[in-house]
Amino acid sequence: MRDVATLAGVSVPTASKALNGRPDVRESTRRRVEDAAARLDFTPNTLAQGLSARRSGTVGLLTSDLDGRFSIPVLMGAEDAFGFERTAVLLCDARGDAIREQHHLRALLARRVDGLIVVGERPDVRASLGRVPVPVVYAYAPSDDPADCSLVSDHEGAGRLAVEHLLATGRRCVGHISGDPGYGATRDRAEGARAALASAGLELAGGRPLLGAWSEEWGRGATRSLLRAEPGLDAVFAGSDQVARGVLDALREEGRRVPDDVAVVGVDNWEAVATGARPALSTVDLDLQHLGRVAAQRLQAAMGGSPSRGVERLPGRLVVRASSAPRG
Repeated sequence: MRDVATLAGVSVPTASKALNGRPDVRESTRRRVEDAAARLDFTPNTLAQGLSARRSGTVGLLTSDLDGRFSIPVLMGAEDAFGFERTAVLLCDARGDAIREQHHLRALLARRVDGLIVVGERPDVRASLGRVPVPVVYAYAPSDDPADCSLVSDHEGAGRLAVEHLLATGRRCVGHISGDPGYGATRDRAEGARAALASAGLELAGGRPLLGAWSEEWGRGATRSLLRAEPGLDAVFAGSDQVARGVLDALREEGRRVPDDVAVVGVDNWEAVATGARPALSTVDLDLQHLGRVAAQRLQAAMGGSPSRGVERLPGRLVVRASSAPRG
């Protein structure tokens, strides 16, 4: 380690921090130390590191939706941030069962994990694990304890982003069709849409969002109802890509051209759905893999003695495709 530090032009403690992935080291310094270690063929002794730092070099990822389309990107991002060469990740699926979750929690703590990331099955508030002897970060679904660290998507911001884009393309009669009203994300996306329209002096087409199910079938039926109520409809913000596919089907069946007559934007950037749509679907990507990476970074900081508190909302990004091209 002393040779690595000398070659990199840093102190031995700084070189050690850099190679151990500590967050309190500048990225330029980290790269310099890693380059020096590579030139000297230096490989850190993982066992010795763990003993000196009183760490096991493992973290637990506790999810309730291992097969879920939303939780998997979060888990992938977290694993990427930890780095397979520095931290082993132990993955447990509670399958939405509180008893199974407690069983997995005990098993992970018995294996002396250094920290935990808890990934919810839906983007709604979940019960905190309470007092746990290691740092915990909640991802996708926030904890009900404000003292916990929670990373979530900004669903209200997603609604605002989608509608602002539609307004920027010249649309003025904008409807909103979304899914299960029991989801907090559904309500937040609708509120963001309303706020964007209000800023432009407009209201939702039909006077209210049409909320039902996360399905193409619901998207088709709701679109027909909205067209009957608002014949001049020129844009639809759909609360998910799956609902948006149903919206596109109904518009085509009703003889409305997309995007010439009606523009459509969804949420999720579900690649298979968005790119396979006719036309390809514009959508708000919640970037759940990035959310997972940030959750891992917050956990690493907490394990280093710098915990975060409260709920942190991460913004999505607009992915523009053919379904919302500007007019003329």
